[in-house]
Amino acid sequence: MPRFATVLFLAGFAFLLFSLTLTLGFGEPPMRAGQGVLDQAVAGTGAANAVSAVLLGFRGLDTLGELSILFAAATAGGLVLGHRRPGGDGPPAGAILQAGTRLLFPLMLVVGFYIVLHGHLTPGGGFQGGVILAAAFFLPVLAGTGAGPDHALLRVVEGLAGTVFILIGLAALWTGGVFLEPLLVDRGALHELFSAGTLPLLYLAVGLKVGAELAGLLAHMARAGGGEA
Repeated sequence: MPRFATVLFLAGFAFLLFSLTLTLGFGEPPMRAGQGVLDQAVAGTGAANAVSAVLLGFRGLDTLGELSILFAAATAGGLVLGHRRPGGDGPPAGAILQAGTRLLFPLMLVVGFYIVLHGHLTPGGGFQGGVILAAAFFLPVLAGTGAGPDHALLRVVEGLAGTVFILIGLAALWTGGVFLEPLLVDRGALHELFSAGTLPLLYLAVGLKVGAELAGLLAHMARAGGGEA
């Protein structure tokens, strides 16, 4: 029966691909809504990166939902892993790992903030940069050179970042726009760092919130799993 179900699934999937190949011209996808978005992405938001324009300009409410899901997942993980196991400190790391951590920590901070602040210009943005920032603060925990980020500070950063994100969305409503529509108070020149209005501020809030949530979750996981080291 498992083999029959697998064969049946593969046959159905092959039939689906065959049908799509016959009905759609190769290299000519039906870009009805997508083409309209691409035509308005740069002109409507002033962002050179069309992906950022879509994430924060055209579907900012969905992005807020993704941040809420990430917050719920990080909170649940922290609750499960919130208690340190006996002997959770573990053995100290080697000198090479400790030296490498001290070298990589500032470099990862620079790279993380660079990706966040240039999300409206180049591929990347708040989510990708936030992950790098979280990894930077998690390195001392892995190397045994520090206790990791302060959880009280992480909560403050996370709360302020989420508040700023929502306040920018409310400001758009106040000025007669749509919730979380980037305010083009200073559109600037295309491909310039200070451009696209409030879209870079939205990405900065996303990066700080994602970084704070993941850094706290990784620290919880390290402390909970230290007993097996």
